[in-house]
Amino acid sequence: MAKALLGYVGGSDPRLLAEMRRLQRRVQDLESELVRVQAQNDALLAAAHHGDSLLDGIDIDVTKAEPALT
Repeated sequence: MAKALLGYVGGSDPRLLAEMRRLQRRVQDLESELVRVQAQNDALLAAAHHGDSLLDGIDIDVTKAEPALT
């Protein structure tokens, strides 16, 4: 009778446990994706800053620019 009451009151439901494990795996996947995207973003920012320094050496005078042909 005690086992029946425990099951009725809220013992471990296999479907609930499986869903909890699935959600925990999903959270871990999302956390690792976040770390990967942050690293990729940092690399892109570093490349953008490095690219800016390359463009600083180019002398462009926009006042002498010729009009585009139409």
